[in-house]
Amino acid sequence: MALNFIWLGFFVIAFIVALAKTIFWQDYTVFPAMMTALFDMAKIGTTLSLGYIGGMALWLGIMRVGEKSGSVRILARLLSPLFVRLFPEVPKGHPAQGSIIMNFAANLLGLDNAATPLGLKAMKDLQEINPKKDTASNAQIMFLVLNTSGLTIIPVSVMILRSAAGAANPADIFVPILIATYCSSLAGLTIVSLIQRINLLRPIVLVWLLGMTSAIAGLAYYFQALSQSASQSAVESQSALLAAFVIFSIVVGFFCLGALRKINVYEEFVEGAKEGFGVAVKIIPFLVAMLVAVGVFRASGSFTAITDTISKGAQMAEMDDRWVEAVPTALMKPLSGSGARGLAAEAMETHDPDSFAARLACIFQGSTETTFYVLAVYFGSVGIRRTRYALLAGLSADFAGIISAIFVAYLFFG
Repeated sequence: MALNFIWLGFFVIAFIVALAKTIFWQDYTVFPAMMTALFDMAKIGTTLSLGYIGGMALWLGIMRVGEKSGSVRILARLLSPLFVRLFPEVPKGHPAQGSIIMNFAANLLGLDNAATPLGLKAMKDLQEINPKKDTASNAQIMFLVLNTSGLTIIPVSVMILRSAAGAANPADIFVPILIATYCSSLAGLTIVSLIQRINLLRPIVLVWLLGMTSAIAGLAYYFQALSQSASQSAVESQSALLAAFVIFSIVVGFFCLGALRKINVYEEFVEGAKEGFGVAVKIIPFLVAMLVAVGVFRASGSFTAITDTISKGAQMAEMDDRWVEAVPTALMKPLSGSGARGLAAEAMETHDPDSFAARLACIFQGSTETTFYVLAVYFGSVGIRRTRYALLAGLSADFAGIISAIFVAYLFFG
């Protein structure tokens, strides 16, 4: 229901803003721009959905081989002490555990193209054990909120974006993003755990959280030191190497273990890949619905009105308002990843790439995830209509990431 009201709200607010501009400011370009955005976003949504077919076929095929070979059960067993407590509704050894783990691995390494089909596979597996097929289960909500919090260890895409804009040190936002995205994920985990009454103070959970914190801190220290002692190309190449090595090693491990257990790897891959086509087609209406709403809302100029209001409020409170210039990226990111990427690029074009606003826009881009997109696509892929508190929890994690990003930006670049 929440998505229904918000989706409708995008159109209503856009219409009111456009009408006011037309009547009071004689701006006759708003409504044509909104109509253009309406059709353009519908086309983009369909193109994106069709473009998922190859990726979904690939990863669903790989995951089927992993399931049949027992690789997923091995991975699930290694992380089961943590995930059993975070997902108490998921039976031990269920394929959903492996799908969830693989999705988180892809997200951590910044591999968005791999993470989406793996996430859809996890939602499909979780839906099999969901007693109410039209209502989000606790496990599905926990999974999606952790997804929307956007925890990423290696933000390769953001560093490449800064490099293309001519930043002196494109990797200087690496540690700030790591800190901000971790705060976002921790906030999302805490909120959902409180609602679902999951005890995070258990020794095993604390050990895992402290261990992950230490690992992230160590990785951050390594790349920060590397960025100071080596060229940007060395940082990007090592980041790409690490991501590719980990993921490809898992894929080859699946295939080899399947061969050792005398499984017809090729046939199992093909059977899993067939599922990708059906899922991709099913996503089209949900993706188009969300993208057209976002496109119309942006074309109406509503984002500009919001940022102008925030800037005036900051000035009245006698606050430093440099952060306001990067707010459009923060507001767009929960709605559209490509839109936020465009706004971050725009910030680096209108300002110096190494300015405070440009750096903060890039931190926003890397510290949160496309909450509305993820909820619309993931829930839509399994036919869930009642999302319960998933949207509120996801936006709360995004808000924590945005606030953390602002504080971290002032700490590093203020």
